[in-house]
Amino acid sequence: MKYVTAKRAGFISCHACGRVEPRVRSRAPQHCGRCGAHLHSRHPDSLTRTWALLIAAALLYIPANLLPVMHTASLLGSEDDTIMSGVVYFWTSGDWPLAVIVFIASIMVPMLKLGVLALLTATAQRRSRWRPQQRTTLYRMVERIGRWSMLDVFVVTLTVALVRFRSLAVITAGPGAIAFGSVVILTMIASMQFDPRLIWDPVEGSPSQPQDPHHD
Repeated sequence: MKYVTAKRAGFISCHACGRVEPRVRSRAPQHCGRCGAHLHSRHPDSLTRTWALLIAAALLYIPANLLPVMHTASLLGSEDDTIMSGVVYFWTSGDWPLAVIVFIASIMVPMLKLGVLALLTATAQRRSRWRPQQRTTLYRMVERIGRWSMLDVFVVTLTVALVRFRSLAVITAGPGAIAFGSVVILTMIASMQFDPRLIWDPVEGSPSQPQDPHHD
């Protein structure tokens, strides 16, 4: 099946205002005729930036789950709670719906985002022709989930605050909450840095005319 994209048809779009213009073949940089922004057919260094953000998010995901996200101090003592301790507490207390919500929003969703973005970045870097439509759908799903990513942080702070909550208690955020919030932010930026048009470049190109995914 032949796919014709704007790049192959000789057009280029502005990332600032969305205007589509004919591509000018010259060494001088091309600028948008409406807003004056620098035009480039692909996000410069998209894969490198995405990999860097994903690696940083994956490294921070470990302390986000191991370190306490909440420290509770009261007259009866003090204790630290992690994300998993909140899940276990709600499950053993019979509040399994809350346990499922916390587990999905705080553990499964970040893992799925990291896994999907890593898959998309790796296949784009290898210039794979494997299921481009399905990979594009995966990217759209991650992008839509990213709009609600900060809900993960809200769920963590709200539910863990309810774990063993006592009167006259002083609750402060732990280092795990900072690491978890950093994971959410880094995955959101990574999805923004990834250029999904790189998925279709190997499909529209021919083996005799490879295209540079970092072409500016």
